[in-house]
Amino acid sequence: MRVLAAGDRFVLPELLAGALDAELGGAADVRRLELPWPVVPFGRVAEVDEASGDEDTMIDALDGVEACVTQMAPVTAKILDNASRLRLVAVARGGPVNVDVAAATARGVRVCYAPGRNATATAEYTVGLMLAVLRRIPETHAALAGRGEWGGRYYTYDATGLELEGAPVGLVGGGAVGSRVARILAGFGADVRIHDPYLPDGGGTSLDDLLRRSRVVSLHARLTPENRGMIGARELALMPPGSVLINCARGPLLDEDALCDALESGHLLGAGLDTFAVEPPPAGSRLFGMPGVVATPHLGGASRAVAEKAARIVAAEVGRLHRGEPLAHCLNPA
Repeated sequence: MRVLAAGDRFVLPELLAGALDAELGGAADVRRLELPWPVVPFGRVAEVDEASGDEDTMIDALDGVEACVTQMAPVTAKILDNASRLRLVAVARGGPVNVDVAAATARGVRVCYAPGRNATATAEYTVGLMLAVLRRIPETHAALAGRGEWGGRYYTYDATGLELEGAPVGLVGGGAVGSRVARILAGFGADVRIHDPYLPDGGGTSLDDLLRRSRVVSLHARLTPENRGMIGARELALMPPGSVLINCARGPLLDEDALCDALESGHLLGAGLDTFAVEPPPAGSRLFGMPGVVATPHLGGASRAVAEKAARIVAAEVGRLHRGEPLAHCLNPA
């Protein structure tokens, strides 16, 4: 069985190849390809999104290949037309947006993905951002290390931060990440509520009620056409004065201009943002001049454990294909 391990600088080709060897016991001829992401940003390739690489490189690499494991490689209709032996594409991420699933289905190629691969990493990062904003950790570090200020003013009552213990925290989304955030916050003693339209009774509370009652609101919804811009000026105004917004989900869930207005007016104490409407944000983004903002470059799901776990998940799917077993996370099993 010939397999292409189309890795990148995060999910390394060596990780994919090692996981395949452990799964198949050397029963596969593994071909390696390294794509340039994240050193080179991902982008659209033909009809697929968030991909790294080009069609011609993939056509050459897939010659004679039966299974492809990858995180970022584009798999377009053109590529599929030139990969006559391909039977499986296993994508080491939460959704195969870099694969033309309809074209794969039409050609009898099954498409798998790796649900939950970065749920723990993103949940931990989310709580880290909460603490960073609530306790002003980056701001006070910059004052001390960058300007030599001991920062006694940060010990004044008005400037001191907030604790998570006893704080009402609202989570918008109770899936793999949101549920883990709730478990972690329980250890801090936070009063956690969840709104999720896919849970019975929306998780027990409406979005408006969640916003009104939460000192910290954290977004964990998958982006859909229905929830794009779900947190705008009206929703931010419902949040209590001095509250905090965290977004480690998807940037377009949030109206960034409305967030800047709420921060500039002092209605919100701060915001922790790991995702943005446009990535990377433009150099002159208004967000970067706002008080209380902690911004990071979409790193919530980036840990070594995530890369290793993702490699094992997709290698296991190749093992199932090789043994003739049902695939565990297949979008088009028929």
